Amino acid sequence: MAVEVSVITTSSLGDRSYLATDGQVAIVVDPQRDIDRVMYLAGEKGVRITHVVETHIHNDYVSGGLELARITGARYLVAAADEVGFGRLAVSDGDTVPVSDTLRLRVVGTPGHTFHHLSYVLDEADGGDWRPVGVFTGGSLLFGTTGRTDLLGQQHAHDLAHHQHASAKRLADLLPDGAQVWPTHGFGSFCSASQADAPESTIGREKQANPVLRLAADDFVTETLAGLDAYPAYYAHMGVANTAGPAPVDLTPVARADAAELRERIAAGQWVVDLRHRKAYATSHLAGTVSLGLDGPMSTWLGWLIDWGVPITLLAETAEQVADAQRELVRIGIDRPAAQATGQPEQWTDGPEHLRELRMADFPALAAARAGNTPAGLPDPQVVLDVRMTNEWKAGHVEGAVHVPLPDLPERLAEVPDGAVWVHCGSGYRATAAASLLANAGREVVVIDDKFDRAGAAGVALTD
Repeated sequence: MAVEVSVITTSSLGDRSYLATDGQVAIVVDPQRDIDRVMYLAGEKGVRITHVVETHIHNDYVSGGLELARITGARYLVAAADEVGFGRLAVSDGDTVPVSDTLRLRVVGTPGHTFHHLSYVLDEADGGDWRPVGVFTGGSLLFGTTGRTDLLGQQHAHDLAHHQHASAKRLADLLPDGAQVWPTHGFGSFCSASQADAPESTIGREKQANPVLRLAADDFVTETLAGLDAYPAYYAHMGVANTAGPAPVDLTPVARADAAELRERIAAGQWVVDLRHRKAYATSHLAGTVSLGLDGPMSTWLGWLIDWGVPITLLAETAEQVADAQRELVRIGIDRPAAQATGQPEQWTDGPEHLRELRMADFPALAAARAGNTPAGLPDPQVVLDVRMTNEWKAGHVEGAVHVPLPDLPERLAEVPDGAVWVHCGSGYRATAAASLLANAGREVVVIDDKFDRAGAAGVALTD
């Protein structure tokens, strides 16, 4: 049969892994740490995983490659130039790796996202010759963009951006226009310089659409570096874990906490995270908790906000939701939550005095309040707090607003001016997380649970 490439999406982190097969054997590219998903897919297709491939030492998640290779007996391909603490098949630019009679991989050095980044061309046997089907590009050539170049430090960002331009051009020159492009990043990952502009792509399409292939090197470097915003603090721990060799994961249920234990953990300054939707959180929640619903990128924001290593307790309506959260957290190296509790807030406390509500509004309500017609039950907006990222703020913001990006808020709570705070983000998710932090600090707060792109039409004055 012809080669089949399946996508394994990790939308919460904005990444993709791949399983490529000829119907007998399979190659897995850039697997996430919860490898049971990959093994289930291989079993479903009735194929044997013989090769596991890393395009680079990942900075945004803990890899499952080492464990997958150990369990399946597959060969584990990692760049020879990367110094790692485990056995692997060391590969370099120009290497060809036979996979089966019908499949092979060609290794192409594509530095830029990292210094030793590799891409892998997937060739299919075609009448006694080989035909390139596509290329696994990791954090090199993405859909309409490239991987960011500052993750190894700002001092390397300029040089790596030049490498990124040369690497993309090399892939475009090496492969036919019809070759598929299979990137790991670009679907919401902070490893991407900007977001993907399509669900799939080819070399030919990238030549037309991707700035890295349309701009001269210096122009690309200038544009890329100017567009980079902050990236999650937990990235500092991912490369270290991946270089050392990640341990197997343990996704078994963690201990249940009763009301007294939850109160003790909150009093001790630990993170007790409410995974329910923000509207449910607003209706009623346990005082001292933080809202990070499973409907958004919970693990990214939690990993970014916490002091690394602080105990984390998870609250959810069901055990399945806690299990989903555990799975997300192991992907960024938070291996075992301290405790969990399921049900409703009334079950997490032994007294109603420990329950709290969170008031919500929208941008029309903000416009009315600023015009002197504050809706009943809401305080006047003495402070409008914008917790979006810097690039979002620069693109346009509420006139007179205070800007503190959500990841900075725990350390900058004292900078938020006195008075009732109306807090917003781009949709309401980050604003609710921020509001929970502010409320925990004793502030009067209202969440603007609305999309920012509706603010202007609602009559809210905006400025650049």
